[in-house]
Amino acid sequence: MKRVKSLYKILAVVVVGLSLYACDSEIQDIPKVEEKLELIASNDSIAIDLDNPREVILTFDWTEAREVSGDNMVFYTTKLDVVGNNFGTSTAIISSEDEGVFSRSFTSEQLYNWMVDRWGVPLTKPLKLEFRVVAQWEGGAVFEAPEVRTITVHVAAVKEEIPVPEKVTLSGSSLNNALLEVEKTIENENRYAALVNLNVGELVIPLVTAGDKQYYLNPKDGEGTLLDGEAEAVEQQGERIAWNITTAGEYRIVVDFENSKVTIYSPAKALEPAVVTWVKNTTPAEEVNTVVTDLYLFGGGTGWGWWKGNCSVSLADPQVLIYQGKALSSGDGVKFVVYGESDFRNLAYTFTNPLTSEGKRQSVTLALDKVGELNGGYDGETRNSYYKLPAGTNFIVFDLRNKTILPKIK
Repeated sequence: MKRVKSLYKILAVVVVGLSLYACDSEIQDIPKVEEKLELIASNDSIAIDLDNPREVILTFDWTEAREVSGDNMVFYTTKLDVVGNNFGTSTAIISSEDEGVFSRSFTSEQLYNWMVDRWGVPLTKPLKLEFRVVAQWEGGAVFEAPEVRTITVHVAAVKEEIPVPEKVTLSGSSLNNALLEVEKTIENENRYAALVNLNVGELVIPLVTAGDKQYYLNPKDGEGTLLDGEAEAVEQQGERIAWNITTAGEYRIVVDFENSKVTIYSPAKALEPAVVTWVKNTTPAEEVNTVVTDLYLFGGGTGWGWWKGNCSVSLADPQVLIYQGKALSSGDGVKFVVYGESDFRNLAYTFTNPLTSEGKRQSVTLALDKVGELNGGYDGETRNSYYKLPAGTNFIVFDLRNKTILPKIK
């Protein structure tokens, strides 16, 4: 009992001592850096003006950052991207500003082109852009933390959205006035497609909406001339406007509600499946042309087993393949091979991520619902490159025409 009391006394003395030491050795805060960089936008919301595409529609201005003594030099870098992309290297518009420049402007044409070609955003949906300016000091003996400012701008939808109906159909004299339902594509629930034989005559696209109300999907220009193989703007109307079919044969019809477009391909503009060429190491060497209608999966993500993809071919484009099946067992690398039999599968043409700038193999990580680049070849560097897709990925869209890959979990 005495030993316990003695222990309590010792602890009390230690606590008091530590308290006195803390008072004598008070921590001194580092002086706060007074940042001066300010960023403003000409507007906090804009609408793309396609009637005046080359006029400036959005400007960002910023003030000079704080002055730093010594040999430091300040450099300004600006970045523009869609909110959610986190200024990724494949999406951000990055500029190193010249000395004395404190402003960056953009035209409607620039923003529209980036929305379509770089950011891949639907034109019928509003979006948010974010602009960032970074002031970075270099050359001094002491590191100076950069000043960073970010601002957000709302962008209105470029095109009017056409509501997706209950049913999309085809009719008209080119179908002997029969009513043919158009199927929703596997890869995109807002896109419908059909491969159908048409006679010379008229083609109309009746829509059935909720409550069994009927409308027609008509060319927006009000004409019926077929823009063979070109996407054409459309709108819903109560009165029908027909497309004129002047040549009988098999037509591919693609209805894209996401972008309010219809594309009709005549037999003259028929879409063909992808064909790749590779060489078997036989004696003599045998050159093989493979029509790509399926892909084999192989890599760490499949446990190093060869999985036959059993891919579906899109009705919208025979060069779009859709894998939906067994989920990848891990986030390790996967490649996609056109030939899976054991005799020559390690030599066959392979789709995977791009090679390095030096033409060397690499492994690239791709996030869910993010579009990645697709590279193909049968050389050793390509065949030993792997895409790291998230574990659980069980739905992959391969667009061989546009060389892209899109992983999903469904």
